[in-house]
Amino acid sequence: MMIEKHEDHCLKSCSVHSYIRKNWLGSIVFPFSALLQQSEFLDQTEVLQRAQIFKKNCKAIFPNRRIVTTVFNDEGIQFLVTRYIKALNPPQQLLDIFLHDSNATLDLIARFVSLIPFMPDTPEENDGSDIWMTSEHCISLAIGNKEEHAVLLCNFFLYFGKKALVLLGTSGLEGHVAYVLTQETNEYLLWNPSTGQCYKQFDPFCPLKSVDCLFDDRNVWFNIQQSNIPMAVLFDYSKESFWKPLLPKNVQGTKVQSIQPEEIIYSETDKSMVEDLRNRIERTLKNKVMEWRPKCPTRWNRQCTLILRHILPKLELGRGSFVSSEGDNEFDRILQFYWVTGFPIRMPYTDVQSVIDAVYQTGIHSAEFPQTEFAIAVYIHPYPNNILSVWVYLASLVHHQ
Repeated sequence: MMIEKHEDHCLKSCSVHSYIRKNWLGSIVFPFSALLQQSEFLDQTEVLQRAQIFKKNCKAIFPNRRIVTTVFNDEGIQFLVTRYIKALNPPQQLLDIFLHDSNATLDLIARFVSLIPFMPDTPEENDGSDIWMTSEHCISLAIGNKEEHAVLLCNFFLYFGKKALVLLGTSGLEGHVAYVLTQETNEYLLWNPSTGQCYKQFDPFCPLKSVDCLFDDRNVWFNIQQSNIPMAVLFDYSKESFWKPLLPKNVQGTKVQSIQPEEIIYSETDKSMVEDLRNRIERTLKNKVMEWRPKCPTRWNRQCTLILRHILPKLELGRGSFVSSEGDNEFDRILQFYWVTGFPIRMPYTDVQSVIDAVYQTGIHSAEFPQTEFAIAVYIHPYPNNILSVWVYLASLVHHQ
């Protein structure tokens, strides 16, 4: 502050003396890193605004096609979807099973992702204001929505050096879906994170009905081709006449920091807990089958139950092969005397009631033929972070007449 003061002995003609007095108000310290982040914050705000305009323009061209450019994280901060994509390590347990078969390892990783329970679908009007967890949180909480599953699978594939993108579209079976697109040497593959299944682009049995949007760690592309049917889509997203990019080419090459961790730390699942759960489910299902047959006696075939228990663990890692020759021989002996009806059911574990409902819907318990016998076996394959693959084999047996 500037202070002006007249000396007492000075005449009016004397000059006025000026003094400076400093009053302390407070202080603030800026870390240098914070100054560096200011420009990033301003750039990010501009990009988020650009993303909203981009989405509006895309919807004006094809109103029924899906487009997601930004989402909120679990702290309420808005990010481009590109910042969710980053190569991340799958559980080491999965990497050690098929050491010399990379295709089998990829199939197993896709199956592992499909075992993570799903959140219920959100209405379409929430598209664009969705909340997405990081892959680390999705694994630690053992739950996620369809997009979080696709992001996780995409990040696992990137760990292997695959060229992978998240694909948003619709399915005849599941409605709105998020798949993972991988570019192979001569073809494109479509991976469904909900089931772990992989389809070639021209596979007529692929349930995907529309290909609307792609994104990776660099950019978002909107499909502006007249047809969005997978078989008719050209996946060369470098051609702007087919795919409308969010970011121009001079920007999309710049790396933006991902919100994903450097790596995922996994926890081991308690095997004694898994065995207790297996016993409880098997015991509960036996009681339920008898409860569902109040007017008929329920007889249990112990020999067949033992055979089914022997078969189930082999199915988890069997890659389509049913049982070993030893299991075939055991089953052949049963088939010499019985007509057997049944099949294995595989599902991710969420709760016991879900398992009960799945078994009830098969209707195998409703067999009315006299002298019908039953066999039931349960197997649970543990993966890290309490992610469980549940197998149930329920069979009915009738003596050959």
